[in-house]
Amino acid sequence: MITIEQVLSDYGSQKRRIMVNKMRGLNFIGGYHDAAIVPGGMRVFPRLVGSAHKRANPRGVVHSGVSQLDSLLGGGLDRGTSCLLLGPAGTGKSTIALQFAVEAANRGEHVLMCIFEENLDTMLGRAASVGMPLEKLIEAGKITVLEIDPAELAPGEFANCVIENITKRGARMVIVDSLNGYMQAMPHDNFLTIQLHELLSYLNRRGILTLMTVAQHGLIGQMQSPVDLTYLADSVVLLRYFEQNGRIRKAISVIKKRMGKHEDTLREFKIDDKGIVVGEPLEQFRGVLSGTPTFHGTAEQMLKSR
Repeated sequence: MITIEQVLSDYGSQKRRIMVNKMRGLNFIGGYHDAAIVPGGMRVFPRLVGSAHKRANPRGVVHSGVSQLDSLLGGGLDRGTSCLLLGPAGTGKSTIALQFAVEAANRGEHVLMCIFEENLDTMLGRAASVGMPLEKLIEAGKITVLEIDPAELAPGEFANCVIENITKRGARMVIVDSLNGYMQAMPHDNFLTIQLHELLSYLNRRGILTLMTVAQHGLIGQMQSPVDLTYLADSVVLLRYFEQNGRIRKAISVIKKRMGKHEDTLREFKIDDKGIVVGEPLEQFRGVLSGTPTFHGTAEQMLKSR
């Protein structure tokens, strides 16, 4: 016996899902499976069960190509793990993900980028403005970019699309930019948590590094995330705005890394026409994470920080 249901996403679009209630003499995957009506019939996207896939988990460290950023991360990010880039809009989350992607492609690895909000032309322009040769790497087939419309996406379809691209092209890195857009395809928040857990489990078993971005609500002061996914990620990088000397500045820190050590400092973070710049630790400030820092250094340090 098969049950078919229709649910609404945050965009108001209808999503279909199928559940197999009973099948005599055969094993089947329980729970709901997403489906979509396409020309010629219906397409079903079987629910991903990460633990059902064999481990092919080569270890190693993935470098960003920015020595100060790698130092902050304790040498880099480990293969077979996931990293969440968390912070308000405009702090540089997508640019950090791009930096890892470009560096991996230059090493000869294939990268899969899934973008939900930003279109390809805007991303190419942004990459060119900071000296990243993204367009050349896409043309060379080293980076695959999927522009995804969450209003038309069945939740399970995204996982299926990622797996297909990994199988065909052998991607070693997957970037999801951003999970805010991915959430819009979900009828409920708990669907995001369940599906993301299974997808990360699958990618980790394949030895793939996954980078995800989440935009928090607000710009200065207390930040709020649309959903808390920090417990799912193996590493969490936090970016913040703060004001000092009448200027808006940015800070970066690593607040979690399951595999190995990382710096516990906050460093200034900048993006210029040459790329990412990670400065020295902001040791003379307090309250940077809250967005309302106070200066505790000397007058000489104040002059240097301007």
